[in-house]
Amino acid sequence: MPSNVVATDTGQVRGEQRDGHLVFQGVPYAARPERWKPPVRAAAWSGVRDALKPGSPCPQVGSSYAATKSTDEDCLFVNVTTPSVTGAKPVLVWVHGDGAVGAGHYFNAERLARQGDVVVVTFNYRMGVFGGFGLPGLEHSGEFGLLDQRAALEWVQRNIAAFGGDPGNVTLFGVSFGATAVSAHLIGRQPLFHKAIMHSAFTLVDVPKGAWYPDLDALPSLAWRPVAEIQEIGTMITRELGCADVECLRQLPVEKLLEYPQIMNIFQPIGYGGALLPRLPAESLEAGEFADVPILAGTTRDEHNSFVGLFRQDPMSAEDYSRLVREAFPDRAAEIEREYPVSAYASPKQAWAAVLTDRMWARATFRQNTLYARKAPVYAFEFADRNAATNPEFPAELHGANHSSDIDYLFPDGDFGSDRGLSDHMIKAWTDFARTGTPGWPRFSEGQYVQSLALGAIGRADYAAEHKLAFWG
Repeated sequence: MPSNVVATDTGQVRGEQRDGHLVFQGVPYAARPERWKPPVRAAAWSGVRDALKPGSPCPQVGSSYAATKSTDEDCLFVNVTTPSVTGAKPVLVWVHGDGAVGAGHYFNAERLARQGDVVVVTFNYRMGVFGGFGLPGLEHSGEFGLLDQRAALEWVQRNIAAFGGDPGNVTLFGVSFGATAVSAHLIGRQPLFHKAIMHSAFTLVDVPKGAWYPDLDALPSLAWRPVAEIQEIGTMITRELGCADVECLRQLPVEKLLEYPQIMNIFQPIGYGGALLPRLPAESLEAGEFADVPILAGTTRDEHNSFVGLFRQDPMSAEDYSRLVREAFPDRAAEIEREYPVSAYASPKQAWAAVLTDRMWARATFRQNTLYARKAPVYAFEFADRNAATNPEFPAELHGANHSSDIDYLFPDGDFGSDRGLSDHMIKAWTDFARTGTPGWPRFSEGQYVQSLALGAIGRADYAAEHKLAFWG
């Protein structure tokens, strides 16, 4: 059999031989999903199926920061990048972020696979209303996206050996919503992976009033929503769409569903209290109810710059900053302004971003890592390269190590210019972790060690002091 042809459990696929590696794209890991039903295995095919281009992204309407659109529900595909189809190399399975836009093939895994000598799998999963919808009596309300992800991991277990991967050494990794999904798989059913990496997970992140969008009320959790609440929202929207039950909704065109205002964002949160996550994940972490596997987890230095840049586009005065602090933290406003005086920052926007980076992201991530470290080996990092690429429309003071800016260093396109050294370092650390269970620095539980990653400045960070965690409690 040619080296670019692989036999999967549903048929043979033909990939593309590139410079030092092979790429297989658009391989179905499940059949076209029935709307709001669990995924099932793909049907077998005869002959050799070309796997030379990506499959369709799952339905989405795009956003202000991602212009992707799709109305195709036949979207459950994997992409595999491998140095060779022989041997038994470590496997990294990537869960893309956002939860309302995106697809696996947008992440170029060529350097990660080739330099790290690992097999990298990316995949699509149902998002928004297609992945997180719920109604009373609808089995798996709020869980369809998680079920897709689990089906992709099951496909890896059955098939990755044919692509040169070791099904006994699989690392699940992701960013933002994808990293939060990784935490759900650590907490939920018996995991189908052996190590986990989480970039900017919001497992324990709550949202103070006005911290995300202007005028958005406080949320107890950014990531999770009770299944009963999802079902209540689903019932309301079902009526507004002119339907009486789920069967009526299943007959509606994708375009009709996507026309409903903010329908993808409404159903972004993952449901708990159902079959996969029996209770709020924060409670599961506190109780030690999660898989005991090595974990690599961290944030970026300037997480919330991105969200201030995206959602606070109007000018912000010092008076606006004070008002936002009072609305978000009415009981602590004066002391927060003393700790984060607007005069200490380049602009009121930068001050507001600093407050929320520390209070929302750093505090929650430090707590998350502390809880995981009670039971599992945890290696903590902070991506701190403030020269990382930033949305050019952001004001200069909001450029920096923003949310998900670290991901380009693992999935780089081209030679990556002056940042190639940091990219190489991260690829080696991440693939060493996938291979051995350690990235090459001390565990978080040993003196709360956090590795800082910045161009020309790699070493220990005093994360708690840097983000004023004693102040936030």
